[in-house]
Amino acid sequence: MKINSTVALTFTLLVLMVGAGVLTGTLGFAQGRKALKGITQPDSRPTKGVAAKNTGVREDIVLLKEEDILKTVKERTNTGGRGASPSPSPAAKPEENKTDAAPTGAKLPMTTQTNGVAMDVTGIRKQGEFLLLDVALKNNSEQPVKFLYSFLNVTDDKGRLIVADTTGLPADLPAKSDRFTGTVSIPNSMLDDAQRLTLQLSDYPDQKLQLKMADIPIKSR
Repeated sequence: MKINSTVALTFTLLVLMVGAGVLTGTLGFAQGRKALKGITQPDSRPTKGVAAKNTGVREDIVLLKEEDILKTVKERTNTGGRGASPSPSPAAKPEENKTDAAPTGAKLPMTTQTNGVAMDVTGIRKQGEFLLLDVALKNNSEQPVKFLYSFLNVTDDKGRLIVADTTGLPADLPAKSDRFTGTVSIPNSMLDDAQRLTLQLSDYPDQKLQLKMADIPIKSR
């Protein structure tokens, strides 16, 4: 029986193609296996590795409840990332929160008055990194007065200009006003060896009214 040459060629090509496919697949599998050699799936509970080796039984993964996670995050946020602890008693508060009333023993209040406008220093105390002067203003005149507290001039007994911040005092004092109180805070680092302070405050914008209080003692001799 004579074999058709076309059929023989087709059959030969088919065998070669199948062989090439099998060979390529085998080589690819071998290369992939070699590349992944030594890589294993990690244990789901690393801290239980010893128990798993001893028992040969894998423990189930324990999932945390969402409400428990939110509760823990809220507690850590409220306590600054530390465990919750009871509020300290007033005696256990940090040193910077302590306030020493009238540390200089100055005779208070100290008062100055110009054109019916009075300025009093009613208290001198230390609080943390600041010296605080309790100040009061009252307008007894018939004219309203306006102040700009960035014009408050504070100097020490060495003639040095002191940076101070004013809170609580109103910008406008109406005629025949009530008594207004506020605070002048001065960083302790600005005082150095100063013994006394001078306050000078002018009205705005005319600067015709000059309130000046000198020789305010801030340290005991």
